[in-house]
Amino acid sequence: MKRNPMAKDQRVINLYDRFTHGDISRRDFIDRLATLTGSTAAAVALLPLLKNDYAQAAIVAENDARLAIDRISYDSPKGKINGYLVRPKAKGKRPVIIVVHENRGLNPHIQDVARRLALEGFLAFALDLLSISGGTPADEDQARDLHAKTDVKDMTAAAAAAVPFMVSHAESNGNVGVVGFCFGGGVVNRLAAERPDLKAAVAYYGLQLPAEQVPAIRAPLLLHYAGLDDRINAGITAYEAALKANGKRYTIYIYPGVNHAFNNDTGGARYNKEAADLAWARTVAFFKEQLGVPPRAA
Repeated sequence: MKRNPMAKDQRVINLYDRFTHGDISRRDFIDRLATLTGSTAAAVALLPLLKNDYAQAAIVAENDARLAIDRISYDSPKGKINGYLVRPKAKGKRPVIIVVHENRGLNPHIQDVARRLALEGFLAFALDLLSISGGTPADEDQARDLHAKTDVKDMTAAAAAAVPFMVSHAESNGNVGVVGFCFGGGVVNRLAAERPDLKAAVAYYGLQLPAEQVPAIRAPLLLHYAGLDDRINAGITAYEAALKANGKRYTIYIYPGVNHAFNNDTGGARYNKEAADLAWARTVAFFKEQLGVPPRAA
């Protein structure tokens, strides 16, 4: 697809971010985008360059011979929750990493994240928290709309139930961590306070906890933020102050000049490879330090 310089315009990216997080309707988004681009036709033509392109999702192929993949479900207070379980083909007990999706459900990009973790040797379990509402639709817009209609507290309760499920999984060594992106990053922060059996937590540009909930955190935190993400970054100072005041183990990285969702390589204009690669290397190293170093898939 031919690149359009407007796709990199920060005003456009900021507007798209507001739309994807439900601050404005699709009609308002297109109208405002048309003002920036000069016409409704130009706005509609630009939209595919801003949306996720899941054809780019397979950094690790789904049929990679080194991996074994299953679709399984577990019980939660909100019913059966489906997930995507990936591990190296070699049998053995391994540290676990639960993967929590953005506000588009369990899509091909999140499945690929799980496969990347499995190549590192982890037992990776990517959740579909939209199971509460019938499961993630294939269409991105439909998935985002369904997410907006699904109660966040219900999804968090469903995610929390995955921790004891994976602690006791037959291929788990009992050490469970969690990583989440955007909405999932906020869930990670909440799980760190709600699940004392969680051993490590990595949040990418996730909403922070209120100060009164911070004392309950037990897991060490690795927190990634995008330098241009004013909406999420507004909560960093208070969160860090509460973490310090309560003696919590945490590391914060802010990646200058990049946008919210910079890790999502299917995400068009907001993806930043340099920041994504650095954050990923730090994430994998953190999990190996906190959960143990499993043998890589071979």
